[in-house]
Amino acid sequence: MGKIIDFPCSYGNSSGVRPEVTEGLGLTFPDAYLHSETMVKLARSLKEKDNAVHCDLSFCHTLEAEAMGGDINLGNDRQGPRCGGYVCSSVEQLLELPDIDFSKGRIAETLEAARILCEQGEYPNMELCGPFTIMANLIDLKYVFKACRRQPEIMKEVYWKFGRQTLKFIKEAEAHGMKLISYADPTGALNILGPKVLESYTNEFTADFIRQAVEETREDTMILLCPKTTYALIGTDNAEFVEHQLPEKKMRYADACISMVGQVKLSGQNCIKNVGFNITNGIFMEVKLKG
Repeated sequence: MGKIIDFPCSYGNSSGVRPEVTEGLGLTFPDAYLHSETMVKLARSLKEKDNAVHCDLSFCHTLEAEAMGGDINLGNDRQGPRCGGYVCSSVEQLLELPDIDFSKGRIAETLEAARILCEQGEYPNMELCGPFTIMANLIDLKYVFKACRRQPEIMKEVYWKFGRQTLKFIKEAEAHGMKLISYADPTGALNILGPKVLESYTNEFTADFIRQAVEETREDTMILLCPKTTYALIGTDNAEFVEHQLPEKKMRYADACISMVGQVKLSGQNCIKNVGFNITNGIFMEVKLKG
């Protein structure tokens, strides 16, 4: 087994919402974060200001936690939704949280926004969170880290509690026309968990979760991994890179991903939020799971 390499990233905690994005849209905040029509305006404005080729949804890392009963501060035009307070004080309480109802609330409006953007000819990218990032909006992580050491079996149950909801979210995203689905767990990264916990987390949850996600998605759906997750999978010998020839030698990463939809199910060599990143050698790196 190799060593897990950390990927330096400045995009993991960015909601993307900032004054130059919201300026002139005539929106009222935080109400704009609650409705599909205003989400579409925000997503298209964010795409334009970033000179991107795709639209990102949602605008925070709180969507799943809120849909499971989390206390979320919806923010304003300068800062998107964020944790407002913890609703759990033990990992056992995490297991008691309700499943997500995708037919109501902000999560339903986000899916509807995705459908509208798809119909408008856009390439929306639905950003989904891993268990640690969801938990960070529900519980003080000191209880989670303690349980990782003392209650590993319960923590595996907790991981899959959230993992099952994410798999359902992916199916809902596909049903609303999505072909690009991002998966990131910035709170569950090497610089926070440390190598021992991350190795265990990757072997006991992430690899099997990603494998199941790949198996259950359509052929024309691409799952875009955060590179931190990619290198955790590779460093634990659960995945490897496989090269594919691109139609052009130099392409922006998002363009390259879109061009590979239908040919590659799993990508993750860079962050799709890094809109200025160019592939300059004509080679696209598929993340191929082992086993």
